[in-house]
Amino acid sequence: MDLEKELKLRRTFGIISHPDAGKTTLTEKFLLFGGAINEAGAVKSNKIKKTAMSDFMAIEKQRGISVSTSVLSFEYENKRINILDTPGHKDFAEDTYRTLTAVDSVILVIDVAKGVEEQTEKLVEVCRMRDIPIIIFINKLDREGKDAFTLLDEIEQKLKLNITPLSFPIGIGYDFKGVYNIWNSNIQIFKSLDKQKINTNQIFNSISDNQLIKLIKEKNQKQIIEDLELIKGVYPNFNQDDYLKGNLQPVFFGSALNNFGIEELLNCFVKIAPFPQPKTSETRTIKPSEKNFSGFVFKIHANLDPKHRDRLAFIKIVSGTFKRNTPYYHVRLKKNFKFSSPNAFFGDKKKIVDVSYPGDIIGIHDTGNFRIGDSISCGEEVKFLGIPNFSPEYFKYVNNKNPMKTKQLEKGINQLMDEGVAQLFTLNINGRKVVGTVGLLQFEVIQHRLLYEYGAECSFEALNIFKACWIEPINKNDTFDDFKKVKQKFIATDTKKKIVFLADSEFSLEMTKTKYPNLIFHHSSEF
Repeated sequence: MDLEKELKLRRTFGIISHPDAGKTTLTEKFLLFGGAINEAGAVKSNKIKKTAMSDFMAIEKQRGISVSTSVLSFEYENKRINILDTPGHKDFAEDTYRTLTAVDSVILVIDVAKGVEEQTEKLVEVCRMRDIPIIIFINKLDREGKDAFTLLDEIEQKLKLNITPLSFPIGIGYDFKGVYNIWNSNIQIFKSLDKQKINTNQIFNSISDNQLIKLIKEKNQKQIIEDLELIKGVYPNFNQDDYLKGNLQPVFFGSALNNFGIEELLNCFVKIAPFPQPKTSETRTIKPSEKNFSGFVFKIHANLDPKHRDRLAFIKIVSGTFKRNTPYYHVRLKKNFKFSSPNAFFGDKKKIVDVSYPGDIIGIHDTGNFRIGDSISCGEEVKFLGIPNFSPEYFKYVNNKNPMKTKQLEKGINQLMDEGVAQLFTLNINGRKVVGTVGLLQFEVIQHRLLYEYGAECSFEALNIFKACWIEPINKNDTFDDFKKVKQKFIATDTKKKIVFLADSEFSLEMTKTKYPNLIFHHSSEF
């Protein structure tokens, strides 16, 4: 099939939110409407018999949170939809930031009761940096929460977004009667039915329908007419070009748990969301319609199946057609590789694909050749931008609890770091390993996964480090050697063999900067 045609069929997006806003539940319901599953699960598996499709790691099932981005694909209205369900918890934010390099648009989920939360602001900031189009879904309308207009004001003020509602609720919480769909000009009546199956909702095309007034009561009918007038007067009309440029954000209302408002969101998304987009490399911008294949690794996941100890590199295809068993060029290693069993994903289930197109996410079995940020091409020296490491917040020494399992621990730590769970620094002075993370919960996850997946036990010892800085000498001279000598106690190398200065306080960092003006101290690994 021709490449241009395939491009138009694809939509690749991420679902982002603060923890517990309902991202994973929404992902499940998309799969349900796409016919990919017959019964939806929930993250809190005590409420519903099954756990979510996208939360398949043991620790996710235990804690009821997503700790790693999962990839899911399904067909809907002849379109191929690729979803990346990201972790909401700030401790795993790095995984989410990296994932945002692989999507063309995002759906931002907001909890009606909590409104805009801290993590939501950070995520929107990352989207804004990359001009990613955003659709907002306000979730859990069947629960008591904030008034719809109050929420819209909060989104505008806190997130600095230019929004336009494409649906609007009739009542909220116990008084929730349904949603007026501005996008399709109809009204859907809310009924709390089977949460795990698709239910047919009652739809009215006229706001003056007598049957409708009986169901929602006259006062609610008058209220929604007033609300719609107000929306018309206050908010801009929807314009697809503005949305695609990241200048206008449509808002939908619904309840993911009750399958309400999901179909409308999905129908609109399929029509307005962008096809696969060009991506900037160090040398040029690469367009999806180019004939030659190119792609990059944005995530590595070890032990997707603990029985097989496998390790998968997730590749986002940027341009051209990827074919199975064809040799492709690994830019960093300067070697050609053939991939005999590339996988398309469905939570922890996967199937081998022969051909993939721009926008698709494929998984490649990795024996240790890939790192996050690696580029693959048909021979061109292409290096995609935008997957840096940032300075972690917390630093701890790794101590081996069982000397008999040193090999397993080493292997486990290296693989988890390649995966981007945390960052590893090796101190130059004594070779001790230091793990840096964004949040404290990651240390627990590392311990759990080392024991569960590699049979290795470790403990973490606190280390007083303020910031990690990647060092770039303006010119190689004696100053750099002097710096390495004087500060040897605080100098380490990262997994890419770059020199990192681990400053123990803000004061010490500022003093060092003053003493060595010929050195540049970077807070991210890409410079």
